[in-house]
Amino acid sequence: MGTPELISPRSPRVAAARRLARRNFRGKERRFIAEGPQAVREAAAHRGGDGEPTLIELFATPEAADRYADIIEAAHSAGARVHLADADVLADVSQTVTPQGLIGVCRFLDSPFQEILDARPTLVAVLANVRDPGNAGTVLRCADAAGADAVILTDASVDLYNPKSVRASVGSLFHLPVAVGVPVDQAVQGLRDAGVRILAADGAGDDDLDDELDAGTMGTPTAWVFGNEAWGLPEETRALADAVVRVPIHGKAESLNLATAAAVCLYASARAQRPRRAPDA
Repeated sequence: MGTPELISPRSPRVAAARRLARRNFRGKERRFIAEGPQAVREAAAHRGGDGEPTLIELFATPEAADRYADIIEAAHSAGARVHLADADVLADVSQTVTPQGLIGVCRFLDSPFQEILDARPTLVAVLANVRDPGNAGTVLRCADAAGADAVILTDASVDLYNPKSVRASVGSLFHLPVAVGVPVDQAVQGLRDAGVRILAADGAGDDDLDDELDAGTMGTPTAWVFGNEAWGLPEETRALADAVVRVPIHGKAESLNLATAAAVCLYASARAQRPRRAPDA
């Protein structure tokens, strides 16, 4: 692919990308960083609600450009500016210990909450007071894998575009609508008005997930509210839910971490909502 054109971390383009590690700059520019081949590939294929490409700019080492020629081609097709950069330059921008040679600059892509409601969702993950970016990104990935229609991050949760959140989502950020900054009470009321049942996931919940499944109550449109891993959901948030549900612990483990519990809950709903296949004749 040739000689790197960007060889200094002091380059204005490099400095502008590096600033996106800070939340205030991300908010001001309405741009964020996506690192690695999976995230950049998904970003290149994504378009916003206005039809505009999400990927604006791509920095790649010559080695990565050769290895991921398909991604470079996709970036060009999306109209992104592609720059060959020295490995030291990418390391200066990267938020990882071992950069993979591809860093994309992307436009914000969150969806308006009302737009999510208008789509009549049947399975939604609501992150309330989730402060750890790795947890947020992993729950988003779980929601995507379970076939959820949307994810909502309340105003008390971590920034969706934190580099750790983006990285932990492993590209799922680009797959389903995500609303941000919605007060939890407004999120719950809006979803309830749209015909969605609200379940709060909490280890101290009165209702057991197995019992909910046995009772056949999980097949309706459902939003799961997940809280902070360290202290769970505050009482005022629990009180907003139609039921507070615990994942049963059948062994000796003290508890499940947030992402694991979210995966169990979301998949339970997804299975209950999916039409049962007739047995083979």
